[in-house]
This record gives sequence, C-alpha cells and structure tokens, in this order.
Amino acid sequence: MPLLRFDVIEGRSKEELKKLLDTCHRAMVDAFGVPERDRYQIVHQHRPEEMIIEDTGLGYPRTKDLVVISVVSKQRTKEQKEQLYAQIAERIEKECGVAKTDVMISIVENGDADWSFGMGEAQFIRGWL
Repeated sequence: MPLLRFDVIEGRSKEELKKLLDTCHRAMVDAFGVPERDRYQIVHQHRPEEMIIEDTGLGYPRTKDLVVISVVSKQRTKEQKEQLYAQIAERIEKECGVAKTDVMISIVENGDADWSFGMGEAQFIRGWL
C-alpha cells in the first residue's frame, strides 16, 4: 500500500528504471513488511533545470543521478522509517550505482480512510485489507 513516487532527471534507460524500482520495492518489503504484490510506484522524469535539490547545508554533492522518493503510507514506526531510509540508500548505491548522497526520501503518512484501491470502495475501512 505505500505509494512511491520517484522524481529523477531524464536519461535513464528502461532497464535502469526497472532496476531502481525493483530495488526500492525489495527494501520496502523488508523494512515495512508489506506483501510482495503490494507495489505502487510512479516515475516522473524531468529535465535537469526542472529539479533543484540542494542539501539543506549538509554538504552533500548532488549529481545528475539524483533520486527523490516520495512515500505515502499509513503510519510506521520511527525504526521502520530509519530502516527504510538506510536500506534504500544502501541498495540503490550497491545495485544501481547511485551514491547515497543522491538519494532523498520523504514520507507522508495517512490513515485507512485515505485509500481506495479501485471500484470506488474503501477497502481498509471495510476490512478487506
């Protein structure tokens, strides 16, 4: 059920994008314990001038490989969030060749009433999920 939106600078191949999404999904399954088929991911590609992502004064170098991941999810523990951040950064670096300094993640939380997975139904509220 977490919905992940990936903002990247255009230029990655289909294979690179697939690897990025697959890698992040495995981290999501491990860190948040979501089912394997609980996968909702959207990629937005931008021209370089359309993404200005600085480092909040932390001194992180940013490159054209930058990946900004926005996660919408039900509430998670602080530990789950920290595990997700670490796993995504480590796995993207190892499997996709993207430096940890080029990975930015933000989580926005919501509740059961904020989701409909189709058919105009609130599946969480009705107890179907």
